[in-house]
Order: sequence, then structure tokens, then C-alpha cells
Amino acid sequence: MNLNLFNQVLDIFRDVFDDANLVISAETNSDEIPDWDSLAHISLVTSIERHFKIKFALGELQSLKNVGEMIELIEKKINE
Repeated sequence: MNLNLFNQVLDIFRDVFDDANLVISAETNSDEIPDWDSLAHISLVTSIERHFKIKFALGELQSLKNVGEMIELIEKKINE
């Protein structure tokens, strides 16, 4: 996994969830972050799209199981 990309995503997570000490890993999913509800998910996706200047298709997001898969998708989008 691209460590630079992971650190950028970590910063976005910390900003969206307003928690400077939030720790995530590639295996982290929405069940592990108490405030990760549907509204936070939209905010997270929007923030990621803005930061990386990419756009996700709805179908792409629905199949993601964890942060690692999200980062892989971001990397794929950046390189398109």
C-alpha cells in the first residue's frame, strides 16, 4: 500500500471525524469507528474526491469492505 496515500487518507479521516488521534489501518471498516454513519460516509467520500480531484461511481463505493480497498480504488482513480 502507498504510505503517502495512506497518510493523506488518514488526515482526511481525522478531519471528517474531528479526532486528531484517530488511528486507522487497511482493515478498518465502518463498524470500528462509532461516528461512521451514512452522513459521515458522504462527508468522507466528498472530502476524498475533493482532495485527490477524483470522482467515484456509486457502484465502486458499495463494494468496498475496508480502508485498504478504498485506498486501492483512490490509487486506481489517480492513475487513470
